[in-house]
Amino acid sequence: MTAIVSFIGWHDSGKTTLAAGVVAHLKRKGLRVAVIKSSDKSGISFDAPDTDTFVHRQAGADEVMLVAPDQMALLATPKKLSLTTLAHRYFPDADIVIGEGFKEARQIAKIEVVTNPEQQLRREVSGVIAVATDLDISADYVFRLNEAAEIAEFIQKRFVDHEKRRPDKTALLVNGRKIVLKGFIQDSLAGVVAGYVESLKINEELGEIELRIKL
Repeated sequence: MTAIVSFIGWHDSGKTTLAAGVVAHLKRKGLRVAVIKSSDKSGISFDAPDTDTFVHRQAGADEVMLVAPDQMALLATPKKLSLTTLAHRYFPDADIVIGEGFKEARQIAKIEVVTNPEQQLRREVSGVIAVATDLDISADYVFRLNEAAEIAEFIQKRFVDHEKRRPDKTALLVNGRKIVLKGFIQDSLAGVVAGYVESLKINEELGEIELRIKL
């Protein structure tokens, strides 16, 4: 299951600069890294007029995907999806998903970037496991704003290496929330689903099965 850590902080606290530095160090370690950024601004333009994708959006398409030889982009009408749902739906193969924002996200580990002692989100939100600051602040884990490499090491040891030591054979998400399954339950579910799929006489080797159920 993909590990998720989000950087939170007040506007202009430097969280983007720090998060980008952490991403760069994680990439140097050979990890597959995805980033999901939250914004409260509307009307941000990701497309240009007169492009084919713009024409399709103007025609009313709810979602448009552009696939080019070197990159892929998805333009979609926003839905109220949790950070966990977004990460596991769009980046299931990432070793780590770095979020920016999402301070209200539940059951997500967060690193708070603090530059003003009067503005500390950890007093208001849950899940803050570390603080990045140049101020004299007390917390379980405190890093300086120029310690992107140390934060990357912290994230890898605490989240990525743990997931790799105990990879999930079966992942269950209910309404976007990960349900922790014991090993024997994972094996049982995998066996049952694989058995049904094999009975369909699909002429290819089974490597990974995705099953989505709407009730």
